[in-house]
Amino acid sequence: MTRLAHGKKETAMLTDAQRDFLTRNHNGALTTFRRNGAAQMSIVTCGIYGDGVAFTTTEDRAKLRNLRRDPRCTILVGTDDWRNFVVLEGEALLVGVDNSSADEYRETLRNVYRTAAGQEHPNWPEYDQAMRDDRRYGVVVTPTHVYGRGD
Repeated sequence: MTRLAHGKKETAMLTDAQRDFLTRNHNGALTTFRRNGAAQMSIVTCGIYGDGVAFTTTEDRAKLRNLRRDPRCTILVGTDDWRNFVVLEGEALLVGVDNSSADEYRETLRNVYRTAAGQEHPNWPEYDQAMRDDRRYGVVVTPTHVYGRGD
């Protein structure tokens, strides 16, 4: 694993094997931190996104509230039988209607769909409207540490 310094934080670069694993597997278990420091876990459908992974969530979810307060998180991405996995520890970038341009918001959520679903949506305008109506956010996890048994 290669690490690149970005200011005071380092970004872990995915190996080819990890990248391949994350391209093929979309079951995720996300850990965020509650206000009291306790872990809060959520099941997410995710996909590889740049040098990390991404998923969407709605505005009313605990994971989004937690990530707004503290962007640190860990996501375990596993095979369907959960025997093999890759874990990414890092920070989340939130992309929503309130903090991004309309183009950035639309393209981020479309790209998350493509990578998590492994296909194009049959009706992008309908998808875009549903994402706005649901007040969905794109969550992009950039890792500082990556490990696991991904085969």
